[in-house]
Amino acid sequence: VSSSLILCLPEKLLVVTIATKDTDGFRRFLRSAKHFNYTVKILGRGQKWNGGDYMSAPGGGQKVRLLKAALEKMKNVDQIILFIDSYDVVFASSPKELLKKFQQAKHRVVFSSETLIWPDRHLEDKHPHVREGNRFLGSGGFIGYLPNIKEMVANWTGEDNESDQLFFTKIYIDPAKRKSINITLDSKCRLFQNLHGALDEVVLKFENGRVRARNVLYDTLPVIIHGNGPTKLQINYLGNYIPSAWTFETGCTVCLDDLYSLTALKESEYPLVMIGIFIQQPTPFVTVFFERLLKLQYPKNRLKLFIYNQEAHHGPQVSSFQQNHGSLYQDIKVMGPEEEMDATASRNLGFDLCRNDKDCDYFFSLNIEVVLKNENTLKILIEQNLPIVAPMITRAGRLWSNFWGALSGDGYYARSEDYVDIVQGQRVGVWNVPYVSSVYLVKASLLRSELKDYELFNSPILDPDMAYCHNVRNKGIFMYVTNMHTFGRILSTENYQTTHLHNDLWQIFENPVDWQDRYIHANYTHIMKDNLIETPCPDVYWFPIFSDVACNHIVEEMEHYGKWSGGANVDTRIQGGYENVPTIDIHMNQINFEKEWQKFLLEYIAPITEKMYPGYYTKCSTPLNFVVRYKPDEQPLLVPHHDASTFTINIALNSKDIDYQGGGCRFLRYDCSIQAPRKGWALMHPGRLTHYHEGLPTTAGVRYIAVSFVDP
Repeated sequence: VSSSLILCLPEKLLVVTIATKDTDGFRRFLRSAKHFNYTVKILGRGQKWNGGDYMSAPGGGQKVRLLKAALEKMKNVDQIILFIDSYDVVFASSPKELLKKFQQAKHRVVFSSETLIWPDRHLEDKHPHVREGNRFLGSGGFIGYLPNIKEMVANWTGEDNESDQLFFTKIYIDPAKRKSINITLDSKCRLFQNLHGALDEVVLKFENGRVRARNVLYDTLPVIIHGNGPTKLQINYLGNYIPSAWTFETGCTVCLDDLYSLTALKESEYPLVMIGIFIQQPTPFVTVFFERLLKLQYPKNRLKLFIYNQEAHHGPQVSSFQQNHGSLYQDIKVMGPEEEMDATASRNLGFDLCRNDKDCDYFFSLNIEVVLKNENTLKILIEQNLPIVAPMITRAGRLWSNFWGALSGDGYYARSEDYVDIVQGQRVGVWNVPYVSSVYLVKASLLRSELKDYELFNSPILDPDMAYCHNVRNKGIFMYVTNMHTFGRILSTENYQTTHLHNDLWQIFENPVDWQDRYIHANYTHIMKDNLIETPCPDVYWFPIFSDVACNHIVEEMEHYGKWSGGANVDTRIQGGYENVPTIDIHMNQINFEKEWQKFLLEYIAPITEKMYPGYYTKCSTPLNFVVRYKPDEQPLLVPHHDASTFTINIALNSKDIDYQGGGCRFLRYDCSIQAPRKGWALMHPGRLTHYHEGLPTTAGVRYIAVSFVDP
């Protein structure tokens, strides 16, 4: 059998690598090797790594020692050895392609090549020139026949922390040794792609259900991709795709591998999760956050809560939750502003509480501004069975999310090529990323091993989240974000005022989706589809608009303000200073709610106006928006009148027979009355000419309505 035929037989190839620890990167390497049926021999398992830290100084001699010892036991002269790193390497193609390209190199040993010389720049002149391609040797990958590689490492007598790169470089630049061992470089990256110094040359190439890395400088498709030196994040990015982890045809092919199923477990056997809740600034909708926490689908007796609250403003909400629901959980610990603990210290403490609790299986970090709409979030994350995993959350209408796809040179945010596609759900999967924040799950076993350093969140220059992610990356631990499900969103905490009684009412601009969830009637979105608009009187339309909470908050806000008008004709609050048919009321602008109310009218009332009064388009220009109070002993009724409006909105803010007796509205022209207004429902009617109307007497209790005279 000729040597050329032997070359093409994949069984002649043995991949040899060093892995003293079973890291996330090593598991990724093995997964890609298994995908292509490479035969892999792993050296150094369970041994202490003495080869130094490549990132800061030369090292790696331990690899050569282990290789030399392993080769001494091998006898087959036709054996081809591929020696590569593993933690930062993925295979992009098959042994067959690798061997074919090795054969085409027409040398007995082929080394990977680099654009940069390392660790000794003074040896640059001694490197042979190449016609095209990289001139310098990279020791992270080489392939060759067993006898030639044996000869190459035979003279290694160095220490474990000496440089393997320098050792192989010196052999290569010695013309006699280069010739006798028959070494060449893979200058155009046909077999090996080292990423350091070549990031601009490498792009992803999607083809027929598989993904390659393409070197655009030399137009080659390397078989082995190596994130050498400071390019770990880039190999993580490429490894999200190569060789077929995610493709356009299949989507994610690895997202359902190695799952940890909870379905077979009894609730008492569920992993114990400590949820760390962090309140670091005044935040809207905190009450809703706790309501949602209660709905999280997970046995509460398998949850412990650690609540860190830095904001005195939110103290009552935290206390209320603790008093009313704390006993449902296995344990609850609250740290308030009086502890004077900063954000960094609180996060270190949260991790440590789980780390030192032998029963704690996971730490679930959850910022108060996170809106977790998916009640199964915690189960989904646990089942993913990853070291650190975040559910992707976004900010409504923005490209902001709780992960970064890449980092800039100085460790801050940079946009990866796939970031927008992931955020917008064009690409769905579980993604290895350099930074997660706001909400994520950490395995407690990690906190007791690689992440046992107490001060994970500390840094003189980085904020706590960045410091934490920096420390995690430096340990070679992978962080993931999943967008396999829709999980929720994050609130904007900018411009959140705390000067009112119900500050969330003012959030219609900053957090419109959450404002709608909280304050707009649950049936509002079905109005048109399910034909919910009623016509109790001619050209009078009646429909649901406000939730009970909205009605209560508006009434309470007005009573809290308390400066009700006297119900006299003279009214300095309005243009002209004279009111024909006065009511006892408070204007929206008196509580600085005018802008928000107009936005509400435009967003929620105008579409219905335009539907019910075809051909009429409104900008909802409103000189007058106010809340009226009717009481038997104050002002029980309103005499017949026209409104100073094209159309009027009248929203019932409380309930007949519960809060008051009597009340209602009568349209005289049609002798038609609405005697039992429903709380949260709006009456919409023309203001002038045809709809002369009166407010019927309130005979007991207190009745409140919100009124807008639209388009005077």
